[in-house]
Amino acid sequence: MENNLLSEQLIYTGESETQTHLHLYTYNAESVDENSATNFKNIIPLLDSSKINWLQIHGMKNTDTIRDICSHFEIDFLVLQDILNANHPTKIEIHDTYIVVILKLFNQIPREEDNDLDELDQQQICLIMGENYILTFLENETEFFDNVYRALKKDILKIRSRQTDYLLSVLLNSVMGNYTAIITSIDDQLEDLEEELLTISNNKDIGIQIQALRSQYMTMKRSVVPLKEQYIKLMRGENPFMHKANRAFFSDVNDHLQFVLETIEICRETLSSLVDLYISNNDLRMNDIMKRLTVVSTIFIPLTFLVGIWGMNFQFMPELGWKYGYLYAWGLMAIVAIIIGIYLRRKKWY
Repeated sequence: MENNLLSEQLIYTGESETQTHLHLYTYNAESVDENSATNFKNIIPLLDSSKINWLQIHGMKNTDTIRDICSHFEIDFLVLQDILNANHPTKIEIHDTYIVVILKLFNQIPREEDNDLDELDQQQICLIMGENYILTFLENETEFFDNVYRALKKDILKIRSRQTDYLLSVLLNSVMGNYTAIITSIDDQLEDLEEELLTISNNKDIGIQIQALRSQYMTMKRSVVPLKEQYIKLMRGENPFMHKANRAFFSDVNDHLQFVLETIEICRETLSSLVDLYISNNDLRMNDIMKRLTVVSTIFIPLTFLVGIWGMNFQFMPELGWKYGYLYAWGLMAIVAIIIGIYLRRKKWY
């Protein structure tokens, strides 16, 4: 891996093919204005220092545009590299003039076959909040924050009259809503699998489904659990970017985060139980198969013994001279098989 401290080259490490384009929402208590562009130079004249500027950046392919944006808002070069690193771990950093929040957004993509579980797709989102601006960097074209823009237009809960940190809490709350929906879906699917396993189902796909859900769970865990420690940075009293009036909203976000973390822990325990149940069911099925084979063997071992005796090549065998010896042999073997079968049935072997 190349040492990023020794290179000025900017490389987007993700797989998104979305071309970089910008959406600017500038608002105050009286109004909200919307503008779009593909070049940041066209956005600069529209920025208004007397208002709150929310700039959405979709697509990370044009690294020059990302560089221009960060340069204009005086964002550190290391933060710029983190924005372009699609695999960067979740983190929250408080700098002198801005806050950086790097998170993941999740989306469950339906598989082609009805029996297959949804595939969990993720994209990185970076939120940067300054005194009068918020930057949101998204890898793909998405309508995820459109509900926030609609709230701005309608001025729901006097959102346009509040400070920048309130907008950050709203965006974070939307992300927590995404986490809650995904982890709840995983939890529900795990419970369905648990009920199916308790019926000792012979569904061969259960093992594959458990592994798929475990993969989704691990993806969520890696992205969300670090927030347990990172989010404390926003709640500290010395945080200069958080106004006292808005602390309650960040506490609400923290409540949602705690719910997600608790559900992740529940999923971990459920997955562990599912694996144990799956192994136990396999053992039960194997025992059932062995029991049936044992029953068949118990019936045929005496018959094999009789056939072995009459199959010996001795010159003088009394039974060989009987006129109805063949029928007697079949009758004896049938009687022995029936007696053994009745005995096994009374013993409830089958």
